[in-house]
Amino acid sequence: MSKTVGSFIAPPQRELDRAELLMLVHDIAAHPEWWEYGLDEGGAERTYDALHRDANLDVWAIAWLPENDTGWHDHDMSSGAVRVVRGVLTESVLRIGGSEAFNHYPAGSAFTFAPTHIHRVTCEAGRAVSIHAYSPPLSRLGQYTVDDEGVLLRMTVTDSDELRPLDAQDLTLHA
Repeated sequence: MSKTVGSFIAPPQRELDRAELLMLVHDIAAHPEWWEYGLDEGGAERTYDALHRDANLDVWAIAWLPENDTGWHDHDMSSGAVRVVRGVLTESVLRIGGSEAFNHYPAGSAFTFAPTHIHRVTCEAGRAVSIHAYSPPLSRLGQYTVDDEGVLLRMTVTDSDELRPLDAQDLTLHA
């Protein structure tokens, strides 16, 4: 599934660290001719385009709609970087014993995360476009919800499942 995309035509034959992933998403975002054609930015739902996948790297372009929400999730074994190209994305991070922390990322900004990082990403208003890179490639993720008794629950999903908010009933259907 590899496309000819600029400087990562021949990425290193190893996993990339977070700094390398960050440089990569900035590089790709600067060249819309590499990714724009695969997105339906005016569509009625969030669209994705897989730009590259090999044994060490996974790269995606995503067009977001208002109110899109990944729900709480982790990336299992993969580190990642996200560069916002257009619009604004909001990353929420859980804080035990405190309130949720919100980080707003307008066009031109980026963030990285380790495999252990649990977050949720939303497009709260307008539309947005972002470039995502993961190393090693995503094969599975963890999605989270809180049951009626306040217990945090995790469900393993594959990279082909669309991330969305879960409720406790979703987990009982998969048990």
